[in-house]
Amino acid sequence: MTAKMLAYTKKDSAIHRLTGASKLIVFLVWSVSAMVTYDTRCLLAMFVIALIALWRSKVEFREYAFVLYVILFFFLLNQLAIFAFSPQEGVKLYGARHLLFSFGGHYAVTAEQLFYQFNIALKYLTVTPMALLFILTTDPSEFAASLNRIGVPYKIAYAVSLAMRYIPDIQRDYENISFSAQARGIDISRKENLVARLKNAVSILLPLILASVERIDSVSAAMELRGFGQKARRTWYRYRPFAAGDYAAVALVIVIAVVCVSMMVVNGSRFYTIFQ
Repeated sequence: MTAKMLAYTKKDSAIHRLTGASKLIVFLVWSVSAMVTYDTRCLLAMFVIALIALWRSKVEFREYAFVLYVILFFFLLNQLAIFAFSPQEGVKLYGARHLLFSFGGHYAVTAEQLFYQFNIALKYLTVTPMALLFILTTDPSEFAASLNRIGVPYKIAYAVSLAMRYIPDIQRDYENISFSAQARGIDISRKENLVARLKNAVSILLPLILASVERIDSVSAAMELRGFGQKARRTWYRYRPFAAGDYAAVALVIVIAVVCVSMMVVNGSRFYTIFQ
């Protein structure tokens, strides 16, 4: 864990220069659009745009690799669960049945089911890069100011900021506690068997939880001593107004959302089909 995961790192990129409010609007509209539509053409186009945005952000792969692997693991579980519990869902949705091969009984692989699950995969692949970008390229303080600007109460905005700031703190505490445990002979590497590794991991997680609770108490006391929450409004040091790039990003995502809705109207439903 020498590289921090899901922690903001200041870089000079077009994505980093966007305000937190514009990135939040883009992420929300993008996610809703991807969740609502099942048009493969729209999802593929959004996936390509998301990859370009991830590339342009200059975020290094090691900064989100572990989280991406975890997401992919649950994505595979989701795909298996869809087929296990509803292997004919694609047939019901697209109104056709092209059998590829059968396992016997209810479990048969059809082209419609594969197409349906391919669209589900595209949804994951479309939203995941934008979610990672939102977390990795947004300064917590500036994001809190942006949230407050669009109408979110500043107490909630500041709580979100603290949560985002806390991610690298947890990683640093984990590293320190892990190194201390290893110095005492507690091994959590692959040299130990799985049961021993889980048992040793508990000895690290417990002090990590206690350290987190202690930090929460310290932060709460510091905020109370500074009179946090006494006034109805507050100013922000990291506040930034919208620039041309922000308006362009918001306009682009609105155009994408309109296209997705328009395609649903043209298709007559949320589901685009190639089986006609």
